[in-house]
Amino acid sequence: MIHKFRSLPLRSRLALLVAVAVAVAVAAVSTTCWFVVRGKLYHEVDSKLKSASGPVRSSDLAVALRSCSQTPDSQADFGGPKADYYFQLVRTADDKPCVFANSVGTVQVDSSDQDVARRADPSVWTFRNGTDTDGRDVRVLTGAAVAAVAQGPGGGVVADTALLIGYPLKETEGTLNELALLLLIVSGIGVLGAGAAGLWIARAGLKPVDRLTGAVEHVARTEDLTVRIPVEGEDEIARLSRSFNSMTAALASSRERQAQLIADAGHELRTPLTSLRTNIELLARSEETGRALPPADRTALMASVTAQMTELALLIGDLQELSRPDAVQSGPLKVVAFHDVAEAALRRARLRGPELAITADLQPWYVRAEQTALERAIVNVLDNAVKFSPPGGTVEVSLKDGELSVRDHGPGIPADELPHVFERFWRSPSARALPGSGLGLSIVVRTVQQSGGEIELKPATGGGTRAVIRLPGAAEPPPAHI
Repeated sequence: MIHKFRSLPLRSRLALLVAVAVAVAVAAVSTTCWFVVRGKLYHEVDSKLKSASGPVRSSDLAVALRSCSQTPDSQADFGGPKADYYFQLVRTADDKPCVFANSVGTVQVDSSDQDVARRADPSVWTFRNGTDTDGRDVRVLTGAAVAAVAQGPGGGVVADTALLIGYPLKETEGTLNELALLLLIVSGIGVLGAGAAGLWIARAGLKPVDRLTGAVEHVARTEDLTVRIPVEGEDEIARLSRSFNSMTAALASSRERQAQLIADAGHELRTPLTSLRTNIELLARSEETGRALPPADRTALMASVTAQMTELALLIGDLQELSRPDAVQSGPLKVVAFHDVAEAALRRARLRGPELAITADLQPWYVRAEQTALERAIVNVLDNAVKFSPPGGTVEVSLKDGELSVRDHGPGIPADELPHVFERFWRSPSARALPGSGLGLSIVVRTVQQSGGEIELKPATGGGTRAVIRLPGAAEPPPAHI
C-alpha cells in the first residue's frame, strides 16, 4: 500500500492526503456532534420521565398491585399521565410485571430493576434503554415504589417493589438516524470537495516545481546552462528556484573557466613546443646532412632545449595544480609552523638568487594549512621577488602576527596592471621575455584562500613591490613525545 502511494504523482498524493485529513476531521466532528445531540435528546427524555413520576396516585399503585395485570386496560380509570408512557411495577417476589391500566405497553424487566426494588431506597433512580414486549425501544426510569406512594394522597410503603416508567424512543431514534444520514451526506460532500480543492491547490502550488522540473530536464537534455527560472516571492519554491539559478550560473562559470583554461594552456604550450620543435629539427637536420653545427651554436641550442623542457615541465605542473577542484586539497589541513615553512621556502629561494641579499625576520606563528602547498605558494612569491630584483639587490622578508611580507626593490608593478596580476596566464608585457607561465600567483591565491587567508600585492615605498600574505592563527600543537 505504501509503495503504491509513493508511486503516485506528487499532486495526486497531496490531494489524497488533504482528502484523508479532511475525512478524519469531518468524521471526528460528525461523531462528536452526533453524540452531543444524542445526549441532549436523552436528557430531554429523562426529564420527561422524571416529570411523569410525580403524578402517580397511590390508589392507582394499589390497584396495579392488587390486580397485577400483565397487559394494560385502556377502559380503566387512570389518573396519571396517559399519553406515550409505560407504567408498571416490579416485585422481587416474581418476575411478573404489574402493568398500570393506561400504560402504552409492557416493558421487559431487567435485573437492574430487581436490584432497585430490592434496595427500596427512595433516593435511587436509574435510567436505562430497554424494549417492550413488541420489541420497540424504550427509555426506562426505575425507582423505589415507596417514593411514588409517599407522593400520592394517603401515603404508604410497598416493600420490595419498584416503579418502572418508560418512554418510547421511536421519535428520538428517528431524529438521530436522520442526523446521522445528514452528517454522512455532508461529510461525503466535504471530503469530495476537499479532494477536488486539494488537487486544484496542488496543481496551482506545484506550478513553480513544474517549471523547475522542466528547466532541469532541459538542462539535462541540451546542457544549456543559460536557463534561468523566474523567482516570485520568498517561499520555499522561490528559495529552490534561486538555488537552481545559482547552481546553473556556477556551472556555467565553471565551464567557461575550464574552456578558458584549456584555451590559455594551449596558447602557452604552443610557444615552448614550437621553439622546442624548431631546435630539435635543426639538430636532426644537422645529423641527416652530416654537417655538424659549430660547437658554440650546438651548446647554445642544447641549452635552449633544456630550458624549454624545464619551462614546459613547470607549466604542466602548474596546470595540474590548477586542474584540481577548489574543494580538493593536495593533503589534509594541519596545524603547521608558518615560520618554519617560510624558512624552508627561503632556503630554496636563496639557491635561485645567489647574487641577491635575502634578509629574514620570522616570528613564530602557527596556522592551519597543507604544508607542501603553503611552501610552494611562498616559493612562488619569493621567485617573483628574485626574478624582478636587480643584480645585487635585496629582498626583505618578515613574518609578524600572521602577516608574511616579501618586499623587493625591482621596477614595481604599474597601477593599471595590479588588478590582473592574479589572473591565470596573465603576464606583464615587460616580463614576457622572462621565464614563467603566468600561473604562479594564481596558485598562491588558491592556496592562501584554502587556508582561510588573503594575499595582497602593492607598490612599496621607495620603489619595488610588496607582497603580503595574511593567515589566521591556530593553537600551537603540543610537543611530540620521544
